Amino acid sequence: MSKHLQIEIDKLKKKIFELCTMVEESIHNAIKSIIKQDPDIAQKVINNDTAIDTMEIEVEEDCLKILALHQPVAIDLRFIVAALKINNDLERIGDLAVNIAERSLHLATISIDNKPEFNFTPMFDKSIKMIKQSLDSFINFNSKLAYTVCKSDDEIDDMHKEMYSVFKEQINKDIKNTDIMLQYLSISRNLERIADHATNIGEDVIYMIDGEIIRHKTKKIKE
Repeated sequence: MSKHLQIEIDKLKKKIFELCTMVEESIHNAIKSIIKQDPDIAQKVINNDTAIDTMEIEVEEDCLKILALHQPVAIDLRFIVAALKINNDLERIGDLAVNIAERSLHLATISIDNKPEFNFTPMFDKSIKMIKQSLDSFINFNSKLAYTVCKSDDEIDDMHKEMYSVFKEQINKDIKNTDIMLQYLSISRNLERIADHATNIGEDVIYMIDGEIIRHKTKKIKE
């Protein structure tokens, strides 16, 4: 690798790691806004989304510039390709955090007696863990950790499916619960999508390190 290419890749890594930190903070704050029922925290997530979008564009432009000017090969090429894809997943995770924050703002406006509750803690914990592991696998070039993320996706899917049963039960109990349960269902869906993007990152890390595309082999890996 040439010295100039190494410098550009190091700069790119620094920006991606900064984006990782921004996205993780958005997820934590979005979830915190639900748990604490705090509209101010939710609004902070929404306000910070522009910064994430701006950083995503910068990372993409840097990746394309490196490809055009340095024509990297082997592991360097795989890193740039993986960085482009992971960059997009990070931006989408940021958008999903905003969606959760918006649901939090709406929940704050709902005022009904005996408001139904749903324990999101297991989904929150699992989603955050998957994101952290996927980003750690990328930052530390750890394909073993990336495989762990890919194997975890089914747990979140099962939790989201359970939410439909809770939804039906609460609606049948009292039709006035419809609005709040729709918000809960949306939160669950967004958490499930966050887990999907964490899995995408894990798959891209495996490609980056091992040069293997496992996107359509994930089912076998889980087994």
